[in-house]
Amino acid sequence: MRQLCVCVSVLLALATMAVARPKEGPEQKCKSGPVDLIFIIDSSRSVRPHEFETMRKFMIDIIHTLDMEANATRVGVVQYSSQVQNEFSLKTHGKLQGMVKGINEIVPLAQGTMTGLAIKYVMNHAFTAAEGDRPKVPNVAVIVTDGRPQDRVVEVAAEARDKGIEIYAVGVARADLTSLRAMASPPIEDHVFLVESFDLIYQFGLQFQDKLCGMDLCLESDHGCEHLCESSPRSFHCLCLPGYTLNEDGKTCKAIDLCAGGKHDCEQICIPSPGTFTCGCNTGYTLNDDKKTCTMIDLCAEGKHDCEQICITSLGTFTCNCKTGYTLNDDKITCTMIDLCAEGKHDCEQICIASPGAFICDCSAGFKLHDDKKTCTSYSFESMSVCVCPSTDLCNTVEHGCEHQCISTPDSYYCICPEGQLLAEDGKGCRTCRSANIDLVLLIDGSKSVRPQNFELVKQFVNQVVDSLDVSAHGTRVGLVQYSSHVRTEFALKMYEKTDDIKKAVMNVEYMEKGTMTGLALKHMMENSFSEAEGARKNIPRVGLVFTDGRSQDDITEWAKKAKEEGITMYAVGVGKAMEDELREIASEPLDKHFFYTTDFTFINQIAENLKLNVCAEESQGEIEVKDPCACESLVEFQQATMSTLEQLKTKHILLYTALVH
Repeated sequence: MRQLCVCVSVLLALATMAVARPKEGPEQKCKSGPVDLIFIIDSSRSVRPHEFETMRKFMIDIIHTLDMEANATRVGVVQYSSQVQNEFSLKTHGKLQGMVKGINEIVPLAQGTMTGLAIKYVMNHAFTAAEGDRPKVPNVAVIVTDGRPQDRVVEVAAEARDKGIEIYAVGVARADLTSLRAMASPPIEDHVFLVESFDLIYQFGLQFQDKLCGMDLCLESDHGCEHLCESSPRSFHCLCLPGYTLNEDGKTCKAIDLCAGGKHDCEQICIPSPGTFTCGCNTGYTLNDDKKTCTMIDLCAEGKHDCEQICITSLGTFTCNCKTGYTLNDDKITCTMIDLCAEGKHDCEQICIASPGAFICDCSAGFKLHDDKKTCTSYSFESMSVCVCPSTDLCNTVEHGCEHQCISTPDSYYCICPEGQLLAEDGKGCRTCRSANIDLVLLIDGSKSVRPQNFELVKQFVNQVVDSLDVSAHGTRVGLVQYSSHVRTEFALKMYEKTDDIKKAVMNVEYMEKGTMTGLALKHMMENSFSEAEGARKNIPRVGLVFTDGRSQDDITEWAKKAKEEGITMYAVGVGKAMEDELREIASEPLDKHFFYTTDFTFINQIAENLKLNVCAEESQGEIEVKDPCACESLVEFQQATMSTLEQLKTKHILLYTALVH
C-alpha cells in the first residue's frame, strides 16, 4: 500500500466549533508530499441539516491545512444516499477558494444509505486518470457516515484496498462499528473512528498529523492541558473530554453536572457522571424499563414471602396476617385456627364441632338437635314407624355379648357395629372395615406451601387410610408418590406386604418442598406407578388418591382424563388453598364419594374416616331381601338405616359448613 503523507491540523474543539476560523497565511501550510484525496460523504435522510453543515465545515477545515499546489494535494468530493453524486473531481479545482465554494454549494440527497455503491463509484470513476488521478500518487478515501449500509460493503471495500486505495472510515452517532471495520484499511485502530455526534468529528483530524509539519507543540512542549492538547501550526490549545467543559484558565476542566443543573428527567434519584447521568430509585423501589421512573417493590405480588395465609405489602417489605377465625403465631408467619370448642367458648349441650373462629353444635347418636341449634333430644322410636311392636327388650334382660350395641326384636336380639366397622363372624364382635382387593397409589403434595408440621399430618392421614385396608401380597397393595417441582416414588406397589411396614415407610418420607406440579405427578402415576414393573396386577381394580393443598403449576386436564379413561378410580383430597375445580376434574364420578375438601389440615382425619366408608361400601353389597315393612325386624333395620344416613349427612354437613366458612 502506498504510504499516505498528509498533514492536517487538529480541528477545533466542540466548544469553539461555532467560532469563525482565521485565514491561514502561506507560511502556515503543511508542506507534504502529493496525495489524491476523495471525501465520500453520507447525505442520507438520517443526517439532519445542522449535522450536514458540521460535516461541510469539517471538510473545509481539513483542506485549509493542506498544501494545494499543483504538485501537492488534489481533492474531490462525492456524496451518496440511495445514489452516488460526484460534486467535483480531483481535476476540477486547483485553488482552495474553488474547493470551498464547491463544498458550500452541495445540496444533500436525503435518501437511503448505499455505502457500497459509493465505494465502487470512487474506485471505478473518481480515482481514474480521466478525473485527475495521478500515477504513483497515494489514493486516500475518507468515508463519513452515520448509519448502517443498506448494501454489501465487505467485498467492494476489499477490492478497493487491493487497488491501493487507503480508506479511513469515520462513523458518527448511529453508525455500525462492524461495517466501519469492514471498510477501513489496516491497521484498524489507525483507520476507524466512531464518535458520538457530528460535533466531535474534529477528533478525526488527529489521524492526519504528519511528521513533515514540523514541531508538534502538544508533544514537544509542556502545554499544561489537563485533558487534551490540540496542535495547530506554531501553536496549540487545550480541550476537554466529552462531559467536561474548559475552565476560564483555558487549561483545566470541570465535569458537566446535569443532575445539579436540573437537566434530567429522573423520577427519584439522579446519579451524575461527566456530561451525562443515570437514574436510580429510593430504597423499596425498582427502576422501570424506561430507566427513568420507579415502581414500588411488592414482595407479596411477586410471591417473595413466606406468609401462610395473608401477605400485607409495605415499602420494600411485608407483614403476615391470618384469615378470619385464625390467629398469627409467634413466628409472625404461620397461623393457628381459633378453636372455640377447645377453649370452652361454646354453649353446646352435647357435641361442639369447631371451625376457624366459630363452631356448630351436634348431638350424640340417638339424639337430634333442637331448633335452638344447641340442645338435644332423643329420637322417638315409635315416631319413626306406623307399626307397633311388642315391648319385650331382650337386650336389657339377657347377657347379649354384643361388643358395641344390642338391638332387640320381638323374640330375639342382634348386635350392630359403629359406622366404619363390620360385624365379625361370631355375630357379636366388630372388625375394622377392610377394602376389597385393590392396587392403591397415593400422590401426596410435598410443595413448600404445605409446611413441615402439616406434612406430618399428611403422613398421618396416609396411615389412617392404610389402616382401613387389608394389606397383603394377594390382597391390597399400596404405593406412595411425593411430588413438588418434580416427582419421586417413595415406594412402589410391590415393595411392602404388611401394614406396619407401609406405615413405618410413610413416617420416614422426607419433605421435598418447592413447587406444585400435579399434572406431572398424574403423568408419573400413569406411566410408572401402575406398571407391572412396579407391582401393578392384571384384572385388579386400580385406585389413585391425589392429595394437594394448592393450585397446580402445570396442566392436569390431559392426565386426569387419561387416568379415568384407563379405568382408574380417582379420589381427590384438597386442603386450604387447593382449587376445587381442579379436584373435581381429578375425581371420579360420583363426585360426592370421590371428592373431599377441608379448609384446615387439622380436619383431614375426618376425611380419612369418610374415605374408609367409601372404600368399604362394596363389602356391604348383596342380595336384597324384600320384607314385611311392619315386621319388627324390618322396623329395626329401618331405624338402623335411618340412623346411619343421619350420621353420614351430619358428617357431610360439617365438611360443607367448614368449606363455607372459608
